[in-house]
Amino acid sequence: MKIVDMRTFEGSTRTKAFFDLVTEEGITIKGFKIVDGSNGLFVSFPREQGKDGNWYDKVKMPRELSDKLNEMALNEYGGIGSSLDVEDSSDEVPF
Repeated sequence: MKIVDMRTFEGSTRTKAFFDLVTEEGITIKGFKIVDGSNGLFVSFPREQGKDGNWYDKVKMPRELSDKLNEMALNEYGGIGSSLDVEDSSDEVPF
């Protein structure tokens, strides 16, 4: 998987950046955010608000992959990596 099109957000909100994710199969998932929460920065997955007013995740992934994405995105946001590309040989990770 690869992070593409990271855009920092300047403003007084807790959202610090937006980015998209491309899988090894070439599928692009848009709408990830880096948010400054009470315990520090984290990746927020794409969500949409239903007609009932509740928010629903649009993307689900295994915990291990989610943790890896969080690490990749925060490194990219912090300027540590310029073109992060991660290969995973685990059978449990779908991309």
